[in-house]
Amino acid sequence: MPVDLRTLLAPATCAVLTMELQRGVVGDLSPFPELVTAVADVGVVTNTVSMLQAGRALGVPVVHCTAAFRADRAGSTVNCQLIAAMVRNPGHLLVGSPATELVEGLGPEPQDLVCPRLHGVSPFSGTSLDPWLRSLGVRTVVATGVSVNLGVLGLAIEAVNLGYQVVVPRDAVAGVPVPYADAVLDTTFPLIATVTTSGAVVDAWR
Repeated sequence: MPVDLRTLLAPATCAVLTMELQRGVVGDLSPFPELVTAVADVGVVTNTVSMLQAGRALGVPVVHCTAAFRADRAGSTVNCQLIAAMVRNPGHLLVGSPATELVEGLGPEPQDLVCPRLHGVSPFSGTSLDPWLRSLGVRTVVATGVSVNLGVLGLAIEAVNLGYQVVVPRDAVAGVPVPYADAVLDTTFPLIATVTTSGAVVDAWR
C-alpha cells in the first residue's frame, strides 16, 4: 500500500521519539563499543539531529525516551539476561549521572519532553509516554535511536499495539551485529512500520 509521507508526518499529529541516545549507551561513556561504532557508521546522531531541528521548527513534539537505574535498583526488575548484565555494574546508567545524559546535539531543548524508565527494554509500558502523546494529539511516531535488536523494535511493536502509526528512518537507528540489524530493517520492520530515511522525513516537512 503506497504511503504518503506528508500526510503520515503531518506536524500536528506526529512526534519524534529518540530511544536511548544517551552518553552511557551510545556516547563517550558507553560500555558497548560495537554499538557505538554502528551508530557512528550509520550517522544515527547526525541524522536524528537534522530531523529534530526540522520538526521542532514546525512544532513537532520531541520525546527523549531514556533508561536509568537507581543505585538501590528499586523499580528495576532483573528478569532477563540483558538487564542482569547491566545491573552487575553498580555504576551503570545511574539516575542523575552523566551517563544518562543525551549525547551532544540532541538537547533536550526547552520544548522537548524526557520520558525516563527504570525497567524493561522498551519505552511505553509503565511510563507516561502514551498519555503524553495522546494529550498532544499524536497519531504517528518517528522512531530513532537504539537498538534495532530490542529497544527500537519494542518501541515499534508497542506503538502499533496502542494504535499509532510508526515511521522508522533506517539511517537514524542502529543495532548489532550490523548484518542482523539490516536484516531486521529489511524484513521485520516493513510489516509494522513505514521504513524510510531521515532525508525523506525532512523533505516531508518542507
